[in-house]
Amino acid sequence: MHVFLPDLRLNARLHGPEGAPALVLSHALGTDLTIWDDLLPLLPGLRILTYDHRGHGASDVPKGPYAMGAMIRDAERLMEHFALKDAVFLGVSLGGLVAQGLAIKRLDLVRALVLSNTAARIGAPSLWQARAEEVRTQGLAAYAPGALQRQLGPKWRDHPARDRLETLLTGTSTEGWCAAAQAIAGADFTLTTPTLRLPTLVIAGTNDGTTPPDLVRETAEMIPGARFTLLRGTGHLPMVENPKAYAETLRTFLQEIGH
Repeated sequence: MHVFLPDLRLNARLHGPEGAPALVLSHALGTDLTIWDDLLPLLPGLRILTYDHRGHGASDVPKGPYAMGAMIRDAERLMEHFALKDAVFLGVSLGGLVAQGLAIKRLDLVRALVLSNTAARIGAPSLWQARAEEVRTQGLAAYAPGALQRQLGPKWRDHPARDRLETLLTGTSTEGWCAAAQAIAGADFTLTTPTLRLPTLVIAGTNDGTTPPDLVRETAEMIPGARFTLLRGTGHLPMVENPKAYAETLRTFLQEIGH
C-alpha cells in the first residue's frame, strides 16, 4: 500500500496480527522491502512493518541528494501512521543507519535495535561520492558486478542469491540510488551511537565486503551490553542468503528481551 505523506508517497506493508509486538524492517541501499520475504514466515506472532525507502521500490523518487535525517523522518512518520510503538527496529546497511538515528531521536518508538551488516559510519564521503558518480555516468548494470562481489563474497558469480540481488539493484532508480548514497556519505553516528542504552543485537557476515565483520563489531562495542553475532557463510544480506539462520538469531534475541 502507499502511505501518502505531505511531501511523498512511501510503499509499506503490514504483516501479522494486529496488536502483536511490533518489528520494523528497514532495507539496504539498492534493494527494496522484498528482501524480507523469506524471513516473514519464520517470524510468526509479530506485527511486522516493511517499507521501501524513498528512491527505492514502489516509493516515490524525490530529486536528490537525500539527507539521512529525511530518511529517518520517513521511518518515524510511517511508525506514527500505523501507530507502532515500543517496536524492535531492524535495519540492514543503509537501514541500520536509519535505525541508529531513529533510536537516538525517538526512544518512545524504539525499545530495541537489531543492527545488521551496518556500522556507525559506512565508508568515507569521498567513497560514496565516487560511487554515485560512477552510477550516474555508467549506470547500475555496470556497477552491479563489483557491488555483488562485495556483498556476496569471492564466489559471488555462482551464488544462488546473485540473480535476485542483481535484479533488485539494477531495477533501482538511478536517481534514488545516488541520492540515498549521498545520505550514507553524510551519515556519521560515531559520537551518538555510544550514547544508546537499549537492548541491541548486532549481526555481521563472514563474507561481507561492504561492511566487514571487524567494522560491524566495532559498532557493537560502542553500545554497552550489545550482543554481537557472526553468521558464517553469509555476506551483506543474510536475510536473503540464509533466512533460517537469520530468523533463528533474531528469534533468540526477541525471546531474551521478552518481545
